[in-house]
Amino acid sequence: MTKSLNIVFLGLSLSSSWGNGHATTFRALIRGLKAGGHRVLFLERDVPWYATERDLPNPDFCDLAYYTDVDGVIDSYADLLRTADAVIVGSYVPDGVAVIDRIAALRPKKLCFYDIDTPVTLAKLDRGDEEYLSRRQIPLFDTYFSFSGGEVLPRLEHRYGARRAVALYCSVDVEKYQNTRETFRWDLGYLGTYSPDRQPTLERLLIDTARCLPELRFVVAGPQYPSEIDWPDNVERIEHLPPSEHASFYSRQRFTLNVTRSDMVAAGWSPSVRLFEAAACGTPIISDYWRGLDELLPDGEAIIIAKRAEDVVTALTTVGEEDRRSLAMIASRTVMQKHTGFARAAELIEALQEWPQRMSRTDPTFQRVSA
Repeated sequence: MTKSLNIVFLGLSLSSSWGNGHATTFRALIRGLKAGGHRVLFLERDVPWYATERDLPNPDFCDLAYYTDVDGVIDSYADLLRTADAVIVGSYVPDGVAVIDRIAALRPKKLCFYDIDTPVTLAKLDRGDEEYLSRRQIPLFDTYFSFSGGEVLPRLEHRYGARRAVALYCSVDVEKYQNTRETFRWDLGYLGTYSPDRQPTLERLLIDTARCLPELRFVVAGPQYPSEIDWPDNVERIEHLPPSEHASFYSRQRFTLNVTRSDMVAAGWSPSVRLFEAAACGTPIISDYWRGLDELLPDGEAIIIAKRAEDVVTALTTVGEEDRRSLAMIASRTVMQKHTGFARAAELIEALQEWPQRMSRTDPTFQRVSA
């Protein structure tokens, strides 16, 4: 029987999904942890841009506390940080370098990093950008949990000095993401915050396709898109869609589009949570290509990989209803077996329990951090 663990997360945001994918990733994972009998405290920096857009201010699956400064939160929770079975710091935590140093100096039982942005993080470190993680800190973690798998893991260990790199992909909360049986409204949709490096692919695979097929209906949901974008008349825009409306959004699409950030394309093995959410809702996926994608969802069986607008046009105009349903069914079955919050929580617990308790208090690494 698995021992019940006490885990403390310090993450970008659990309370607000506005403009970030961290919230839904943490929510699915922590719900899975609660279902497994584990206890979680999530510490979130109280920042204005999330405070005004909170769609889950009081979760029922963990304790959530807000803090305003690094010293205050570490001092307030020092005893718990020392005694918790694991302390896990996430990527993009404000003042993350200071947070990690302060926690490491407390010598917790296990200190881990959960990088929900691994390719972006490594690209930042390579150019000397240490916004939320310093390169010198990577060896401090007992385990570096990575949003990316595949070739990224040995790279983390051999090039960046991670003691142990483990893939911990994002996941889907299957209680929240199911097909709603609503009537189709759009032939192809996309859900995602504006990103300059994703926009050319979105232009190519959705906007150009919409211009080629004016009789079909398209939609793009997500904030921060520049006003100067020339949207075709048959592309509907939705500024922000809270997670509570995601299942309905996917269920009303014949197909959904997945577009990947350039750093993640370059790294490979970096599935977006949107892949798992759409599949759980029974919506077939058209995606740009990256290494490792067809290992998760085989091309032509569980997903359609597109490189050009012509590929999307072909899919929308030639894939029959039986084949469309088959794509959706195979993808859904794969996700339900391997990529739910319950499955991911079990992977996290297994990784935490199979690794020895943190280094002794006399380890020179701690001496360096404490100095």
